[in-house]
Amino acid sequence: MDDERREEMERQQPFPPAEPKRNPKRRGSFWPGLLGALLGGLIVFLTMMYAGGSSHDDTTRIEKKESKTTSEHAQVSIDISSEVTDVVDDVANAVVGITNIQTVQDFWSSTTSTQEAGSGSGVLYKKEGDKAYIVTNHHVVENSEQLEVSFDDGTKVEGKLIGSDLWTDLAVVEIDAEHVDTVVEFGDSDALKRGETVIAIGNPLGLGFAGSVTVGVISGKDRSIPMDLNKDGHIDWQADVLQTDAAINPGNSGGALINMAGQLIGINSMKISEATVEGIGLAIPINIALPIIEHLEETGQVNRPTMGVSLLDLRQIPIQQQQQTLNLPKEVTDGVVVTDVIPNSSAVEAGVKKYDTIVQLDDEIVTDMVSLRKYLYNKKEIGDPLKITVYRDGKKLDLEMVLKDGNTF
Repeated sequence: MDDERREEMERQQPFPPAEPKRNPKRRGSFWPGLLGALLGGLIVFLTMMYAGGSSHDDTTRIEKKESKTTSEHAQVSIDISSEVTDVVDDVANAVVGITNIQTVQDFWSSTTSTQEAGSGSGVLYKKEGDKAYIVTNHHVVENSEQLEVSFDDGTKVEGKLIGSDLWTDLAVVEIDAEHVDTVVEFGDSDALKRGETVIAIGNPLGLGFAGSVTVGVISGKDRSIPMDLNKDGHIDWQADVLQTDAAINPGNSGGALINMAGQLIGINSMKISEATVEGIGLAIPINIALPIIEHLEETGQVNRPTMGVSLLDLRQIPIQQQQQTLNLPKEVTDGVVVTDVIPNSSAVEAGVKKYDTIVQLDDEIVTDMVSLRKYLYNKKEIGDPLKITVYRDGKKLDLEMVLKDGNTF
């Protein structure tokens, strides 16, 4: 009965009873396992190969390094050229050393001997026939009795001073052209730009540093530097110069300032050497130097226009003398006073008198002797007319003259 009821209940159920859970058999597990084993083996193999290769390379590098350190050091000569080296190669032989030789007397006896009084540099700028010409500084050859010119290869020849000019600090020396192979080309200093690269070549600190090369830039143009030429404590001249940061030291004077075209654009002249000043070198612009060089080469001197007077700065005269002796109006504080008139001069012909106070030349205001000299030397030529405005006994007068040649005012 129980069996019949159970069967009846089973027939009435919509779904057959669930069978007990059984762990399913794993099917297809062989091939994935094999694939995984192969991949794992491949990774291990590649890892070992990489490690072995790196170890081999490291060993090789170590062996090479050890071999290099244990063998002799090899020297490799490399020819390195640049724009600067090319320029120096072209012009270095045109820069020479100049030794100033003077006679000195022995302190303890009356005997005399010649010895070096100083040295500087010079630049070969012209070769004509059997002669060659060097431009240098006036102060390099000043008071010389003999000049010795030294070439870059050590050759020495005698130099002859053709002429020199105190105001521009320039001089020309002549030598035999036998040993001259290179002369420099003149450039245009007016075309220079601030920041333009330049090269200074010379003999700083003497011939022991002959042919030294320094490189810098044009730091400034149209600089005016006051100069006390006679060492009396008063400014005699304002030198117009180029400023560069190329190192220029004693002995560089007279040397070359070269642009990157290999042209001479300045004559190195001086260096500000105060403890608080660094990197300021000065050179005479070639456009200012060239007409002076030509005058010196042709005549041995520079003939400048002159009025024929002796002068004194008004500022040096006490105020009482300005008002009593000169009878100047109080508003006149600048100018130059005529202290003497040279006979047969342009000043005499124009009617200039002693104690006249010059305040103007043509349309140029005169404040002192420096401004008068710069106008006279830079703006006028021998034979030019000149109008002078003066105060005489408190009255303002205009005088006219024709300038003659000379070496004074």
